[in-house]
Amino acid sequence: MTDKSTTLADLCIAAAAEAWRGDGEILASGIGVVPRLAASLAWQTHSPDLMMTDSESVLVSEPVPIGPRGDYRLKVEGWMPFRRVFDILWAGRRHAMTMPTQIDRLGYINISLVGDPARPKVQLLGARGIPGNTINHTCSFFVPSHTPKSFVDRVDMASGVGYDDARWADGVRRDFMELRLVVSNLAVMDFNGPGKTMRIVSTHPGVSVDQVQAQTAFELAVAPDVRETPAPTPEQLAILAALDPHGQRATAVG
Repeated sequence: MTDKSTTLADLCIAAAAEAWRGDGEILASGIGVVPRLAASLAWQTHSPDLMMTDSESVLVSEPVPIGPRGDYRLKVEGWMPFRRVFDILWAGRRHAMTMPTQIDRLGYINISLVGDPARPKVQLLGARGIPGNTINHTCSFFVPSHTPKSFVDRVDMASGVGYDDARWADGVRRDFMELRLVVSNLAVMDFNGPGKTMRIVSTHPGVSVDQVQAQTAFELAVAPDVRETPAPTPEQLAILAALDPHGQRATAVG
């Protein structure tokens, strides 16, 4: 990093916050430390119309700091138990950023298992709500450690759907589906490559396109104007310090 006060975690969070730019009044959900802080950062900077919950039962009028809250009191704006989230989800009025264990060139993600589904090497969370998320609303992803084990040619189990038309049944509703951004510890990617395949948009300072490709198990497309991922601004760093008073983001990136 050119600025010693900027960490890789800060850079990833600022890059991930761009996923929500221009979304308007929708529910922003960040699952995990970096996605949660990224959604909050987007709300407090370029996307003030976003809505956010406390991840429990209420809508809030300002982002909730992560970690122990101490004397902090929620700024409650409305009641939103989890059952109401599904109404927003099914209507496409949500944009979630999650952390897949595996992701492939067409955006299929896996949080369920690693290995042969009949005899998995590792049992993970299960599909959870990811199938509904990926088919019904915009999704983005954060992968803290960019390796050929996480960016795979084909996921071991499709917990979330992607852009392979051959794997979709005829007539399935796909009105709201959009896979927007993938942020890793090496680069920022989207799905604007040929046939909606994954494409490098920017690489982090000191990382080359070739280095990103070497850590990916499939061929990545490269944007014609690929650039260096912008560093967070002093304003963004100040916001992150307030949102993460216990410094949890320091260990959130591989």
